[in-house]
Formats: sequence, structure tokens, C-alpha cells
Amino acid sequence: MIIHSIDKFNVLEQQGWTEKDVLFQMTCDRTTDGQFLDTYLALTRHELLIATSLKEPDQEKTYKGYALPVRNATRPVLQEEGQWSVRTLKIEEIESVFIVNLVASGMLVMKAPEENIIAAFTNGLMSQATKLTAIFGKLKGQEEIDSELLEDVGANASCPKCGRIYPEEGREICPKCMKKSALFVRLLSFAKPYKAAVLLVIVLMLLNSATGLVIPYLTGAALFDQALKGEGYFAGQIGLVILLVIVFRTLSLLFGVWFGIINAKMAANIVFDLKSSIFSAMQRLSLNFFQRKQTGQLMTRVNNDSAELQMFFIDGLSYFIVNAMNIIGITVILLLLDWKLTLLCFLPLPIVILLVRKVFPKLWRLSWRRHRRVSAMNSIISDSIKGVRVVKAFGMEHKENERFQRANINFSGSEQHYDRLSGTIFPVLNVLTQMGGMLIWAFGGWMVMGGQISFGLVLTFVNYMYMLYGPVQFMNNIVGWWSHCMTASQRIFEIQDATPDVKEKEDAIRIPVLKGEIEVKHVVFGYEPNKAILKDVTLHVKAGQMLGVVGHSGAGKSTLVNLISRLYDVNEGAITIDGVNVKDLAAESLRSNIGIVSQDVYVFSGSIAENIAYANPDCSVMDIIHAAKIANAHDFIEKLPDGYDTLVGTGGYNLSGGEKQRLSIARAILHNPQILILDEATASLDTETELQIQEALDKLIKGRTTIAIAHRLSTLRNADYLVVMDQGKVVEEGTHESLMSTEGAYYKLVKKHDEALKMSEVIPA
Repeated sequence: MIIHSIDKFNVLEQQGWTEKDVLFQMTCDRTTDGQFLDTYLALTRHELLIATSLKEPDQEKTYKGYALPVRNATRPVLQEEGQWSVRTLKIEEIESVFIVNLVASGMLVMKAPEENIIAAFTNGLMSQATKLTAIFGKLKGQEEIDSELLEDVGANASCPKCGRIYPEEGREICPKCMKKSALFVRLLSFAKPYKAAVLLVIVLMLLNSATGLVIPYLTGAALFDQALKGEGYFAGQIGLVILLVIVFRTLSLLFGVWFGIINAKMAANIVFDLKSSIFSAMQRLSLNFFQRKQTGQLMTRVNNDSAELQMFFIDGLSYFIVNAMNIIGITVILLLLDWKLTLLCFLPLPIVILLVRKVFPKLWRLSWRRHRRVSAMNSIISDSIKGVRVVKAFGMEHKENERFQRANINFSGSEQHYDRLSGTIFPVLNVLTQMGGMLIWAFGGWMVMGGQISFGLVLTFVNYMYMLYGPVQFMNNIVGWWSHCMTASQRIFEIQDATPDVKEKEDAIRIPVLKGEIEVKHVVFGYEPNKAILKDVTLHVKAGQMLGVVGHSGAGKSTLVNLISRLYDVNEGAITIDGVNVKDLAAESLRSNIGIVSQDVYVFSGSIAENIAYANPDCSVMDIIHAAKIANAHDFIEKLPDGYDTLVGTGGYNLSGGEKQRLSIARAILHNPQILILDEATASLDTETELQIQEALDKLIKGRTTIAIAHRLSTLRNADYLVVMDQGKVVEEGTHESLMSTEGAYYKLVKKHDEALKMSEVIPA
């Protein structure tokens, strides 16, 4: 069927469908031979619609918002008119719909009953294609469809105003279209708790400006035209004029110092709140966020950007208000003194405004580039320090130097570009603003010689002009200050606005103590779309039971326990604890009832006691010692220089792998969880240390639901039940005896394990 010259949404009307009938829709953008052509897919509960554009395919794709501005684009993505080839198929006629991964793209394939390619798409549409196949699978199996599946992941991916793709997924803020004034207002909201201090600072600023503005009049017209000439209010009263100058200078100084002290304290408190807010926002985010970001980049945002904003509140905002008041006050006084001379000194102002408008956007972009490159450089420093053992082991110091030098050169180049522009434009702006003073001297002196005005008035005028230079120069530099602060605030708000992948429901169920019965039902999960790590995994662990999970590396064992502890959310299926879906449980209830002992143990900077008590900071010293004894850690701790007060971690005493592992077990014992996860807890340890760790683990697992993952099958000898995983699937399950009798995958793993042990005995001999 061919439909002529209508947009693709009208295709639905031609089929007698409405928007409510459509469960999911997407537009694929490629052909199977690598060219670009739109294919529109729509899925209802009973039918699949496939509409393919009959236009000539494009050789290359113009991504919206990048190669072409939206106003010049000739091919809107979802509103295209033209001829379409349309066909519909009943769900019952199709056996399956699946995705075939290609390089940087994929294909949707339909089996009905022969396999046919429906459409191809670039990787940016992989999430939508994965959802389409998942929904089709649910419809085919007549299963209930989760509301999450029906959400259109690409609906809000780009800015509706300019068409640019949002830089942060899930954060609908476009850097190009975002109003900088909105950032400014949001930044000011951090000052709300300090309203009284802000009001006092403003009053003191006003008094500081008012007392300062009196001085040029006293040292000019009052002194020369009245006191010295013997005319007017201050006739012959030179001492009084000098005394008034001293009084007003002192008052201005006192008001300035007072508001400076209050402002510094208030700004420090505001930045303290800001840093706390950023750090709290980072703790709220999911594990996936930190895996996408580099450590150095996040540290730059917390420290450097916060420091930039501290300058905003101390040296920026307050002095901006003071200088703005001074400019307004001085301008009013100058107009009252002589409006002609005032207009003359403001002649260069239009040129200044024009230059600022031209330079401001470029400085903003250069500031962003500089930040990105200093973040990249910080990330390299962080990586090099954390991986120093690997660097030294492979003798790659020269490679690290080269890597750092490249990042350093890039940062230096961006810094020079910014400094070159700011170092050129600001002196030019200063010269333009100071031209007004030179004009006043020239025309004012000529008017004094002609007897049109007095020398005292010209001197007063010039003094006010000199007073005006400082505020005007500050306003010139405000471009750079504003650029720094707004880019810093934007980066900080990106963290605050980031949405966690794993969200707690508002009405989450709170259960203080869980029994520990775990069910994994048909779970499918992948870290990337259509690249499933776990494929239809189902298992059941009874409360108090120990489940052993075995399999080759990459089988999905660690991913499974990450999902049970809800570090990630499943793509399909469900995980329940005591019959409650983990998505419905409050995070506090879940975390307080689950303890993890993994192969990679992190030791925090602090004492041994602080590290053990990390999971339960309110415990007593006797609780810490009791946990250490159960974990077989007490003996080695007593031999340390300061016992339980020995500092470990960065800059502290170096613990061995076995000692760290026993600290981790003691930490888990003190946590006292109902569900215990052992993720390769004895890997990479020598036999003697492994026996000590195993003894400690045997004490730990008593009375708890335990899921143990291990390559060394000897560590699973006490497991009540075993599950064998391979390529993301459960291929076998049962007790040790039953699995050995079937001589399947588990039997082969045990045999290989025994052979490896024999080899390890032969090699040392």
C-alpha cells in the first residue's frame, strides 16, 4: 500500500488508528546498505505498522542541531511529508522481533515465519528499538506491560527551541537557549537563609556609597569656590571643610570594613551550603553516574567551581551592587553639576556597550573550553596517582608524562586563548572609559579660561570622574567574572539536576528487618541497550539458606548481586525480597538488611576502628573488638603500631590483601545484615589466608541468607544450593551431589578446578 504526500502521523489515520491505540512508536533512520532513510514503526496491542519513506536515501545524515541550524533545516525528523510504503501485520502472524547488532548501528528483524529485516537504525536509537522488541515480546506472550516500557525514551532528547541534543541525558536544559539570568536568580536563592545579613550588607553599602560621594564636593567646590574664595556656606571655614573630609572618609572606611566582614562571613556560609548541596546531590545519584564521570572532573566541580562561586558572593555580587550604586549616584551628581559636560564624558559609552555585547558570548565559550580541559587534566592526574602501582610496575612513567603533557598543552592553549581575548578587550574598554576624563580636562579647562564655570566646579567634576573610573573598570571586568561564575554555576547545577537511574518511590515500603527470602523472576539486564548481560534469569533463595553462584568470568554473577542489592534496576522481570519488589522497598530498608563482602575492599582514610565501625558508627569499642575477633582480625590488629587506633588508607599503614578482607568481614559483622552477599571474597589470596578468611566467613553466614560467588569452588562447600551461570543464563541448579551426578557444566568446572589445584601443587615442587 502506498500513501501519497502526507506526514507520517496521518498514516495512523489512514489505518483507522488513533494516538491512543499506539502503545509505542519510533522512527528508524538507516537502510540495510548503510544509507539514511526513515522507516516509521508503530505498535498496537494487535498490530505492527511499518511505513517506509519512498524518497531517495541520503548518503550522510545531518544530526539535528549540529551541522545545520534548525531554521535552515529542510528535513524535520518527525514531520516529513512525502510518499510512504505502508504495511500492517497482526501480532499473531509474527513469531518474534529481535535486534541484530552491527558496528555503530543495528537492525530490527522480524520472523514471520521467515526472517525479514524491518528496518535499520543508528546506535542513538538502540534504546528505543530495545523497548519496541521488549513490548512486542510482552504482547506476544500476553503478559502485562510495565509502564516504564511504554515511556518514549527519545521524546525529550533535544531542545524544542534550537533542536540541539541535550548534553545530559534526562536533564532537559540546553546550554545554548538557557537564560543566564535564570542561573543568576537560582544562584541567589542560596542567599535566602541569610536575608537579615543581606539586608544589613545592603544598608552598609548604601551608607558607604553616600559618605564617599560627599568627599569630591568638599575637596572641590566647597574648598576652592567657597572656603578659599570667602563665598558661600563654607566661606573662610577651611578647617571645617578639612574636618568634614576626615569625618566622611572615616565613616566611609568604617562602613566599608563593616560590610566587608559581614559579607565575607555570609559568603563563606553560602558556599558551605553550596558544597554540601553538591556533595549531597552526588550521594543521591546512582552508581552508573559515577562510572560515566571521571574522578578528576567531579573533584573540579566540587572544589574549583565552588571557589569560583565564592568569588561571586564575596568579590562579585557585593561589589557589583556597591559600584552600581556609585555609578548611579555619581551620574546623577554630574548631571546636576553640568549636564553638557556629563554627556560629553559619556560619548565613548555606546562603543563600550557594543564591544561588551560582542565579546561576552565568546568569553563564555572559551571559559567552557578551559573548564573541560582542566577537568581532563585533573582526571589524568587522578588516574596516574590511583594507578601508580601499575605505572611503576610496567615502567610507563614516560607514557604518563606524555599523556599529561598533551592535556597540559590543550589546557594551556585554551587558557592562552581566554587570556589573550580578555587581556586585549579589557585594556581597550578601560581606555575608552578614561577618554571621558581627558575630554573633561580639555573642555572644562577651556570653559574655565572663558569664565563660563569656576575652577572648583571643574575640579569637583574631575574628582567625580576619577571616582567613576573604578566602578566602570569593575563593570568592564564584570564580563569575565560573570562568564566564570555562570559557567561554574551551570556545571554545579548539572549535578544537582541529574536524576538517579535508581529512584526510590514516594510511597516506598519500609521494613526494618527482612527475613531474607529472595526471588529472581525472569530477569533481563544489560548495561547498554540490547546487550543483555543477564538473560531470563530465575532463581529462588529461601530465608537463611546459602546459595552458591558459580560460572566462568563474564557469566553475569556479579551483575546478579548488583541487581539484588539494587545498585542497578532490571530491564525486564522482577527481584523480590520477602515477596516485595526491591523497586518498592525503601532504600534504607534494603541497604540496612544487605551486607556485601567483595574481592575489592576499600579502606577509608582513618583508624582501624573507624573502618570497622563504618557501617554502624554508634557502636561501642567492645562491639568493634567482638566483630574483629569473629573475623579473625583481632590478632593482627593488636600487633599494629597503635592497635585499633592505627591509621590506614591514604598516607597510613599499608594493610595486606588478607588483612583488608578481614576488616571488610568485621565491618559486615558489625552491620549485622539479614542478607549477606559474598562476591569473590577469598579470590587472589594465598591458601593459609584463605583458610583464615573462610573460617571467619563460616561464622558470619550463620543464620543469614547468603549468596556466595566464587571461582574457587572449595569456598562453596557449605552452600545449601548451587546455581551455574554461563553467558548470562542459569544453565544448571541443584545441590553439589545432584549436579555432580548429572556430569554437566558444574561437573566440568569442578574437574577443571581439581586439575588446577594439582598443577599448583606440582609447579612449586
